[in-house]
Amino acid sequence: MLDTFGSLPDGRPVHRVVLGGGGGPGDGAELHLLTLGSTVHRLLVTGGDGVRRDVVLGYPDVASYVAGGDYVGAVVGRYANRIARGRFELDGEVHVVGAHDRGNSLHGGPDGFDQRLWDLVEVGPDEDAPTYAVLRLDSPDGDQGFPGTVQVEARWEVDGDTVRLTLTATTDRATVVNLSTHAYVNLDGGGSVDDHELRVPASAFLPVDPTGVPLGEHAPVDGTPFDLREPRRVGDVARDPHPQVAAGQGLDHDLVVDGEGERVVAEVVSTRTRTRLRLLADQPGLQVYTGNFLDGSVVGRDGALLRQGDGLALEPQLHPDTPNHEGEPGWPSAVLRPGETYRTSIAWEFSGI
Repeated sequence: MLDTFGSLPDGRPVHRVVLGGGGGPGDGAELHLLTLGSTVHRLLVTGGDGVRRDVVLGYPDVASYVAGGDYVGAVVGRYANRIARGRFELDGEVHVVGAHDRGNSLHGGPDGFDQRLWDLVEVGPDEDAPTYAVLRLDSPDGDQGFPGTVQVEARWEVDGDTVRLTLTATTDRATVVNLSTHAYVNLDGGGSVDDHELRVPASAFLPVDPTGVPLGEHAPVDGTPFDLREPRRVGDVARDPHPQVAAGQGLDHDLVVDGEGERVVAEVVSTRTRTRLRLLADQPGLQVYTGNFLDGSVVGRDGALLRQGDGLALEPQLHPDTPNHEGEPGWPSAVLRPGETYRTSIAWEFSGI
């Protein structure tokens, strides 16, 4: 299904496309996408208790997405996460990019990909009941200070209870690219995620400075609240007195996921609704964010105020501030050059327990 969700202030329409599902239990996942930000607006799945729920946070209208500031459900870029002081050097040239988060660049700058109207270029295979959609965005040379004209594609697919996002990018000039999705999940369909259990197979994490930028070391998780190799209650982790957690009012940290290639990078379980999410990805890092700055100042899609703990953002990506650690061990490169293709894949697998 394809319809008009609303309009931007300049009058351009924002479209909504619905992929998969069928409206009832047993019909598989149903994904509602917006062309603004290539945004996950709704994601309906059936829990192990047989009840169908929307398991992501969202806003009620276009104006809320434009004004939100919390990247709810959007694809973020040109560089997901932070670049320290909004500066990096590439091939001997210093580039200054939009800095709007405590002096740092965050998720591509103040006018990042989450605020852009993407082109819906393909829907199929049946336009009346599609299971995939391709959205495209052209980012010009100098966009938010980043070099190179970059063309980005987001391919969304629904197959049963699995949703997959494949992100690709090409450039005509050397640049840096790091793309991810900022969907907030809540397997109960509302309320707090404190009782969700979270597992992340990561033996190290990146400690950060007071502005959220990595200090540079890959620190072992042993003996810290970042040791999520066995499932832990989210509320217990977010309220741990560890200095890194206390300073950030919860988790907003990159975990260095064990292994390489596509693998399970996180597992979330709600025993209340008997629902499990397995997150698969091929990136070295996973930013775990417990919604620390959701402060009740904005209204969510269904009329409730969005507060800390209402959703859990799990963002597979390259490590934050990688452009300022180019060539260092443990920091896979973020550089994309002409003739190369950036590609990453993220999948959400839902099941009952």
